[in-house]
Amino acid sequence: MNVHDSERLAGQLEAAGYVPATDDAPDVVVFNTCAVRENADNKLYGTLGHLRPAKTAKPDMQIAVGGCLAQKDRGEIVKRAPWVDVVFGTHNIGSLPTLLERARHNAEAQVEILESLETFPSTLPARRDSAYSGWVSISVGCNNTCTFCIVPSLRGKERDRRPGEILAEVEALVAEGVLEVTLLGQNVNSYGVEFGERDAFSKLLRSCGSVEGLERVRFTSPHPAAFTDDVIDAMAETPNVCPQLHMPLQSGSDRVLKEMRRSYRSARFLSILDKVRAVMPEAAITTDIIVGFPGETEEDFQATLDVVRQARFSSAFTFQYSKRPGTPAAEMPGQLPKEVVQERYDRLVALQNEVAWEENKKLVGRKVELLVAAGEGRKDAETLRMSGRARDGRLVHFTPGELNVRPGDVVETVITYGAPHHLVADGELLSHRRTRAGDNAEAGLRPKTNGVSLGLPSIGAPPPQPVATGGCAL
Repeated sequence: MNVHDSERLAGQLEAAGYVPATDDAPDVVVFNTCAVRENADNKLYGTLGHLRPAKTAKPDMQIAVGGCLAQKDRGEIVKRAPWVDVVFGTHNIGSLPTLLERARHNAEAQVEILESLETFPSTLPARRDSAYSGWVSISVGCNNTCTFCIVPSLRGKERDRRPGEILAEVEALVAEGVLEVTLLGQNVNSYGVEFGERDAFSKLLRSCGSVEGLERVRFTSPHPAAFTDDVIDAMAETPNVCPQLHMPLQSGSDRVLKEMRRSYRSARFLSILDKVRAVMPEAAITTDIIVGFPGETEEDFQATLDVVRQARFSSAFTFQYSKRPGTPAAEMPGQLPKEVVQERYDRLVALQNEVAWEENKKLVGRKVELLVAAGEGRKDAETLRMSGRARDGRLVHFTPGELNVRPGDVVETVITYGAPHHLVADGELLSHRRTRAGDNAEAGLRPKTNGVSLGLPSIGAPPPQPVATGGCAL
C-alpha cells in the first residue's frame, strides 16, 4: 500500500513539472513512511540526520516527510529535524506539490496533517514502477480495532471506491500493457461495507475476469473474520485470479487472538485454508505472524507452532511484537523480555523454513508459467539466471539460455530444485512469449495513469507538462 502511495506521489510531482533526479544532488527528497514497527521511527530520524550535511551544503534542496509516521508524529518531525521543509499525512498526499511550493515561497517549514481523507489516492496521477504489474487500491482505512495496530488511527475508517472506478483503472493499466494487477485494501475482502453490498468483493474479482488482456489478478490483505465462501468460489471460477492467498494469522493461540481483538479463532482460520485447498489444491498460502504479544505464554506460542505445522504456509512474514504508543497493547501487562521474544522468533522462523522447504521440494518436476520480473534475483547476474513469479506467487529463478527474455515476458519451464524461499528451474525453457509489457520494459517505459474518479477515467499518457529545471528523488 505504501509502495502504491509512493507511485501517486511521484505521479503528482511529475504532473507538477518535476523530473526524476539523475545524480546524487536532487532538489527534492520525499520520504513516504510506515509506522507499524518501532524501527520505522529509528530509520527515518537516522536517515534525516544523515541528510543534514547535504541540506547544509545545498540549502535550496527540499526534504518532505509523509505517510503514517508523519501522521503520527506531526510537528514533532520538524522539532527533531528542523531542516525538514514539508510534513504531510496519510489523508492529504495530494497536497505535496502545493506544500513544497508554499515552503519555498514562505522560506519556512509547512506541516499539514488532516484528520480525514481529503482526496481518495486513486484520483491522483501515478508514475508506475513496473511495466508489467500494477497496484490498484479498492479501499483505504480500517474499521477493525486490533489492539497491536496503529494503522486505523493513522489511516482512518474504511472508505471504498465504486466498482466502476476500480475497473476503469484496471482497464487503463491493461491499455498501457500491464499484465497483472494486485487489488489493495487494509482489509481487502471487507470491500463494499461502505455502500452496503456484502458480496461486493467476490463480484469485483469476477468482473476482473472479463477485462481483456488482464492475465493475472492478486489481492492483499484479507481478514479471516470477513473471508466468505463466495470469495473462495470467485477465486476458483475466475481464470485470471491467481491461486495465491495471503491470510494473516497473527497468532495460533485463541487466548492471544482474543487479546488482540482478532475476531476469529484458530479453528476458523484453518477451516478457511481447507476450503481454499478443496477447490484450488495448488494454491500457495502465505501469512503474517506476531511473536511475543504481551502476556504470550510458552503454551500460547506452542499453539502458534501447531497452526504453522497444520497450515503448511508457503512463506510467512514473521514479526517480533513492537510496542506502538497509542495502541491498547502498549499498556497491557506482561510485556515480554527481548531475549524471550527473540528465542521464540528464532524457533518460529526455523519451523516455517522447514515447512516451506518441504512444500517446495514437492514442486520439483512441475511445469510452471512465469511472469518474468526485474530485480527479484539478487544473484541472477552471477548465476546467469533470471527470475519470475509463478501464478501462485512463488519466486522462481530460471535459465533463459540464448533467448532474449525481458522482464514482462511470459515463459514456461520445469522446476528442478526447491529451496525454502525460492524455486530453481535450470532446464531449457518450454516456451517464451514476448509481450507488450516486455517491449515497454526493454524500452524503459512505465505506465502513467491519470487519476480515476466518478466513473470517468482519463486513460492514456497524461498531457505534456513543463519541464522543471530541478529534479526529485523518491
